[in-house]
Amino acid sequence: MIKRFIYLGYYFKELDKEKFNIMFDFVVNEKGISRLKLWQNIIGSSLKYNISLQEYFLFRFFELSDEQKGTYAGTGYMYEYQLKMNPKTSRQILSDKLIFLKEYASFVKHNYLAIDDIHVKTNKLDKILKNNSEKIVLKSTDGQCGVGIEVRETKDFTAESLINRLKETGNDFVEEFVQQHELLNNLSPSGLNTIRIITQLNKEDKVEILGARLRITINSSIDNLAAGNIAASIDEETGKVYTPAVYSDITKDDEEVHPITGVNIIGFQIPFWKESLQMVKDAALLHKENRSIGWDVAITNNGPELIEGNHDWCKLLWQLPVNKGLKSVLEKHKKEYLYE
Repeated sequence: MIKRFIYLGYYFKELDKEKFNIMFDFVVNEKGISRLKLWQNIIGSSLKYNISLQEYFLFRFFELSDEQKGTYAGTGYMYEYQLKMNPKTSRQILSDKLIFLKEYASFVKHNYLAIDDIHVKTNKLDKILKNNSEKIVLKSTDGQCGVGIEVRETKDFTAESLINRLKETGNDFVEEFVQQHELLNNLSPSGLNTIRIITQLNKEDKVEILGARLRITINSSIDNLAAGNIAASIDEETGKVYTPAVYSDITKDDEEVHPITGVNIIGFQIPFWKESLQMVKDAALLHKENRSIGWDVAITNNGPELIEGNHDWCKLLWQLPVNKGLKSVLEKHKKEYLYE
C-alpha cells in the first residue's frame, strides 16, 4: 500500500489541472454528485486500482461497478508491466527515435537526418528538402505524445535555417513528411493518420496482436489523442474499423463520421492490412528483448512503413475505443511468461 501512496503523489505531480477541472465539473453537473464525494471516489479508486486521477474520468469509473473498475489497466499497472516486458537495458532501441530508425531500417522508407548530419550528408538533405510531399517533420529523438513536433513546408528552409529552427524548437532531427494513402487522406488530410498495432511475444516467442487502432486527425498535423484527436478500433481479421472514434475528453461525444470531412469512420477499410500485420510481426521478432511494443504504422499508396515503436504504448488508446478494460489480456501474459 505504501507504493500506491507513492504513485498517488506522482499522479498529483503530473496532473493536468485544466483538463482535470473540466472533467471534474462535468461529472459534478451531469451526475449530481457532491464535490467532496467525488474527490473521495477519485482518491479511493486511484489507491485501489492504481489509476491516475484523470483516468478516473477517462475510464468513466463514476459509472462503473467495482468489478468493472478492476478490469482496467491504468498508469501504475502499465508502468510495471512495460518495465518488465521492455527492460530499461533494452528499451532505448525504441525510446530513441534515431536508434529506432536505424535498427528497423528495413521497415522504414522515408528519409531522415540528425541535426549533426545536415551539413555532412548534403545529398540526403537535398532529397528531404525536395521530397514529393513538399513538407518536412521536425522531431526530438526522445519526444513523447507528439509534443514539440513541427510539420513545415520545405520551401521555407535551407540547411542553415533548418539547423537554426531545430535548435529553436528543441528538436534534433528532421524527416520527410510521409504521404499517406489516398483513402486515409480523404478521411482526414490535415495530418498523417497512423495505425497503432500492439504486439506481444508470448513465452514461445510467437507474436500475438493485442489490438489495432486507427488514429484520426482533426485539423491537426499530429494524430495523438492528447492533441484533441480521435481513435477507433480496427478488426484484426478484416482491417475494418468497427467502433466509433473516441476522444480523450469525456465532454465530447464519439464520432461515427469524421466531423470535418464527413467520411464514415465505422466500416472504414485500412489499405494494405495484411501487409501491415505481417510487417509488425516481422519487426516484433527483430529485437526479442523488447516483448510488448506499440507500433505506429503509416499506410502509403505503395504499402505500409514504420514511423516508430513505443515501449510505453498508450493504455488509453488501447482501451477507450473498445469501451472496456483489457487488463486481463496482460495478466495472461504476466502469468504465462513471468510466472507471477
